[in-house]
Amino acid sequence: MKSEPGECSVDDLVRAPNQTVPWTGVRNYQARNFMRDVMRVGDGVLFYHSSCPEPGIAGLAQVASAPYADPTQFDPASAYHDPKSSPQAPRWVLVDVRLERKTRLLPLVELRGRPELASMRVLQRGNRLSITPVTPQEWRAVRALL
Repeated sequence: MKSEPGECSVDDLVRAPNQTVPWTGVRNYQARNFMRDVMRVGDGVLFYHSSCPEPGIAGLAQVASAPYADPTQFDPASAYHDPKSSPQAPRWVLVDVRLERKTRLLPLVELRGRPELASMRVLQRGNRLSITPVTPQEWRAVRALL
């Protein structure tokens, strides 16, 4: 799961109540579908910092809730407001994410240099999704680097 550090960093997650945050603001249908249809409570999360001077994995977390309606879609003052969404038929969901541990920064350049991660979706050039699946083999390879 990618987050811009100015929006929600691993340090913000460390300081959050119960070290848990709602993953608000996802406005891509494919990323939403990963949260809604694939992610389950207890699943591991690679907490990835993006759109920053040194992007990379900054922590390990886990899915801490089932998907539920993202309240920012209903808030006209929110940058993530969706006027076509309603509480009766929400378009956007989120899951809560709980910190497992902050790690050393595992930079994008290091990840791309690992042959066992060559097909990892988050590392593909042009990938813009904030949420992408990780295979069990990729999960083990990344954890071995941390």
